[in-house]
Parts: sequence; structure tokens; C-alpha cells
Amino acid sequence: MTQSPPQDDNTALFRKAWTLYDAITEKNYMFHLEIYAHVTALLKERRAQGPYHLLDLGCGNARFLSSCLQAALPETYDGVDLSASALDEARIHLKGIPNAALHHKDMLQAVEDTDSAFDVIFTGFAVHHLDPAAKQRLFHACAERLVSGGQFIMVDVVREEGQSREQYLDDYLNFMRTHWTEVQPEHLDDACAHVAAYDFPETVADLTLMAKQAGLSRTEVVGRYQQHYVLRFTA
Repeated sequence: MTQSPPQDDNTALFRKAWTLYDAITEKNYMFHLEIYAHVTALLKERRAQGPYHLLDLGCGNARFLSSCLQAALPETYDGVDLSASALDEARIHLKGIPNAALHHKDMLQAVEDTDSAFDVIFTGFAVHHLDPAAKQRLFHACAERLVSGGQFIMVDVVREEGQSREQYLDDYLNFMRTHWTEVQPEHLDDACAHVAAYDFPETVADLTLMAKQAGLSRTEVVGRYQQHYVLRFTA
């Protein structure tokens, strides 16, 4: 069974190499602008129905989600991450978001342990680090914590149907090396090594089956930008 790395390891690359992180986001190499425009629209749609409570799993520094929250303020926001340094930055980005709480905890453990109910559970570029069994546990836990009609919104990388992990990695590493042209070569090498070691994405069909087995009734592909997807699973 593939073991997922500690979340501090997952974020260590970006803590040590801010030049890489800035290049990825400022040059929109992972389609953050398009992806979080979709997330904003989904949260606005939910906010129009009334107050909602949101859980953010693997929130990191919440830099991109915070602007979405400003456009569709939740009644409460709970962010979970294993990186203390990321949570320190999240406190800055989340200023102005009322009733925001941050939790220094493993995201899977956090959602399994909580007794709270949520209208929206969000996760961004975190689930693909989990092994299949842990992904299934996450779906079950989210399904149990969502209110009826609640939404699990997942932003993540996804494999093509029938594509092996090795084939996915070949494609994604080629994408990085040919498109991330303004990343310093040594940082790009670190990024490629990180992806090769820690990325274990599923296909949409795999994720749909996991969601169905957990009791989530509907899967939607809200947006797709090459390997980067916005998915919504509804309770």
C-alpha cells in the first residue's frame, strides 16, 4: 500500500522555495485563476441559499480560497492543516472572515474526529497525496459530516481513464518541464522530484465510485484544465 507523506513534507518544497511558488501562481501554471473562479461561483451559489458552514481540509495558507470566501462569506470557516507555518500565514489571509478557526491537525483525522456538521467541505490539491484506502476513508468521513444536500468540493489533479500512474507522471512532468518556463531550473528539478514521489491521483471514475460507496449521490466535473479538475460531490 502506498503511504502518503506527512503534510509538512508535502508543503516543505513551497516553504523553502518561494520563488517556485510565486512563479506557479503568478504565471498561473496550475490554472489557479480559472479554478478558483469556479470555486467562487459554487460558494456564491451556496450562499444564495442561506448561511453555510465550511470545512477546509489541507487548507495550507488559504491564500486562494480566502478571496472566494470574501465573495461568499460563510457563517463559520474551519481550516485544517498539518503545517504550522502555513496556518500562521492563513491567519493573515483570513483576516476579515468572521468566525474563522484554524486547526493544526491531519486532515483525515480531523474530519473523522469532528462531531460538527457542514454544508460545504472543500479541499484543494491535497487528496492526491493519499493512498486509495485513505481516500475512501476521506469520502466516508465527508459524507457523514455533510448535511443533506451538502457539497464536497475537490480541487485536484486527476488521471485520464485507463492511464496508469506512470503514464500520468510522464505527461505531467513533461507539462511542467515544457510550460513552467520561468521557474529556476534547480527549483523545477525539486518540483518534479516531489511530484514523482508523492502524487497518486485517481481517475474521475475511481473518485466517482469512492463517492458512491460513501453515500454521496452525485458527481460533477465543474471545471477541467488539463490534469487539474474542480469536482463537486453532493450528499
